[in-house]
Amino acid sequence: MPPILPSENIMFFLNSWYNVRKKYGECGQVIITSAVKQKNNPDMISIYIDNKYAFSMPKEEYLKLNLYERNELTEEEIKKIREEINITAAKHNGIRMLYSKDRTEFEVRQKLIRQGFDEDTAEGAVMQLKSMGYINDRLYAHKYISDRLKLKPKSKKALMYELQKKGINKEIITEVLDEFEIDESLVAYRITKKRFSKYDISDPLIHRRIVSFLTHRGFSYEIINNVIKQLMQ
Repeated sequence: MPPILPSENIMFFLNSWYNVRKKYGECGQVIITSAVKQKNNPDMISIYIDNKYAFSMPKEEYLKLNLYERNELTEEEIKKIREEINITAAKHNGIRMLYSKDRTEFEVRQKLIRQGFDEDTAEGAVMQLKSMGYINDRLYAHKYISDRLKLKPKSKKALMYELQKKGINKEIITEVLDEFEIDESLVAYRITKKRFSKYDISDPLIHRRIVSFLTHRGFSYEIINNVIKQLMQ
């Protein structure tokens, strides 16, 4: 049976485990008062302790642990659910999202947190995904820059800004950018000529549009002025 993946609106185990420890830590065991299938995701089971929601877990794991035959859990068992089952579920979610598109370490971590995983669980899943080769920020940056230069060229400054927004370390971005021989003046000239070749460059309105066009793509005023001079020759 394939692993059951948690729904995005689920609240996972760390906060719930903290509440359980706070209330039941002295006795070492907790009483399961009910286990209910979630309405929005029947593959997830909501566990209630003392008639209060405590945590959720995949139905498959619930059955494997025979919890339907029990009414008690030890602290160690809840810890195992949190540290092993939850991280595994987050890792499978991460793999699924990475199959649909490439993502940075930061993007995967943030998406897992938005799905309801706590920060420690998301971090644990991300570390495993990195060790398995699913996440590699350096390779992501290299592919991103290569694609940008082919499809939508921008300045080094703009590429740096875009990759930093995706959470990639500045040092990694700098090293990857250095692997490309980017002539920013040539890039700026080519994209401007392609965009404005049919316009009168001497027109003040077109002049302002070129400045805005290149500024938005991160080029310096020195490069912009040189491009305009070249186009007016």
